[in-house]
Amino acid sequence: MPELPEVETIARVLRPQLMGRTVLEADVRWARTVAFPSAKKFKELIRGQQVREVSRRGKFLVLELSTLHLLFHLRMSGDLSIKEGKIKPEKHDRLILTLSPASGRRRARSSLVFNDTRKFGRVWLTEETEEVTGKLGPEPLQSGFTPQWLYTALHRRHRQLKPLFLDQTFLAGLGNIYTDESLHKAKLHPLALSDSVTPEQAGTLHKAIRTILQEAVRRNGASFDWVYRGGEFQNHFRVYGREGKACPVCGTAIQRLVVGQRGTHICPNCQRE
Repeated sequence: MPELPEVETIARVLRPQLMGRTVLEADVRWARTVAFPSAKKFKELIRGQQVREVSRRGKFLVLELSTLHLLFHLRMSGDLSIKEGKIKPEKHDRLILTLSPASGRRRARSSLVFNDTRKFGRVWLTEETEEVTGKLGPEPLQSGFTPQWLYTALHRRHRQLKPLFLDQTFLAGLGNIYTDESLHKAKLHPLALSDSVTPEQAGTLHKAIRTILQEAVRRNGASFDWVYRGGEFQNHFRVYGREGKACPVCGTAIQRLVVGQRGTHICPNCQRE
């Protein structure tokens, strides 16, 4: 599933291609792709809406329109792309938005295509983004995420670190990859309890999270599976997906655990339980 760096990269790629363009029509090819409103209402409301901004909130891609907001959550296999000219829908295309020509191009239309093999991805069209994202935790790359906030938030809970950081209501945007990477950099075990973290460890973890995410965004995220491609951060993973390979810090073989039903990668030497 694309996490914060991948969704941020998608937003940056789509922004110059979508800004100022108007949705001429919507082809909802699988009704359940639209979480809200109904597919019929969605097609009515989105027609004539102009894209004014493209951003991200957690793992959500957010398009600010003339009077509404369009949100995408890619989930396991969702993919968004711009296709030029008249297109023939592909097997797994779930939603196609026909767009007005780009600035300076009179005739050439294009389409924003949401392709989703596994059908887990969802789309919302709403007046306020908070109706969809209101329960998300803070953004780890924004100023509100501080070492003190992290320490206090960790001690308000009594949960293992790995499941807690996968909880989007705690902190928005981290998933399996970047939680493993951040915990390794901070030398914290994923099974450690949140309220056992010291102020010094919280400061180290805070720095690790921001450093890992910033570097991943700089490298356009990580390419994985058959969907998200184009990033190169997978070439710089510390532990994720590296079972049996040497830890880049101490050389110990990376181990794979299952924590909260999720595959988890650690260095048993650097991250002692």
